Amino acid sequence: MKIVIVDDHPLVRRGLAAVILMQPNLQFAGEATNGQEALLVIEETQPDLVLIDLKLADESGLDVIKAARARGVVSKFILLTSSASREDFLKAEEVLVDGYVLKEALPEELLFAIQLVYKGRKYYDPGLMEDKMRMSGNSPTDELTPKEKEVLIELGQGACNRDIASRLFISEFTVKKHVSQILAKLQVADRTQAALYANAVGITKYEMSFE
Repeated sequence: MKIVIVDDHPLVRRGLAAVILMQPNLQFAGEATNGQEALLVIEETQPDLVLIDLKLADESGLDVIKAARARGVVSKFILLTSSASREDFLKAEEVLVDGYVLKEALPEELLFAIQLVYKGRKYYDPGLMEDKMRMSGNSPTDELTPKEKEVLIELGQGACNRDIASRLFISEFTVKKHVSQILAKLQVADRTQAALYANAVGITKYEMSFE
């Protein structure tokens, strides 16, 4: 998978490049500091994916994405930003970015987002998705049953189906059914993203005891 990095901060570019170069299935294809450079590098290298900062000095990463797509670029785009504002997130959704990752994310979260987007799925920071739903007056976790919330907590702790079944005194078959329902209700792709969501939202057994 060829990846291009677009960011106006040298340390950020080098840090991201270092993370990419440590992965055997990822290739650091190039970098750029502004929109003009980005378009040239993208057209020259034809990357599978572009990691781009939302704010590039006096430019917007969203405008660069629009320009690239207007030129027929088929690369996927993940926005990297320190902004957790709802306004920026909604603007990114309007442009149909493939991913939205906060710069405070751990390297493994970014790598997970990259793999998910490469497979044709979307990745938005779980905390931002929860905030968006909360602003609309409806949280995805409200749709979960008490038992599904218990399973979600265990997923957040990295437990496998066998361990969850043992801890909650239910069968593995029942665990699988609960996990399937959780993924559907939270609108996430797999148990790993559900675990990230659980940790971002901060749902705990303490909260469960008051239901």
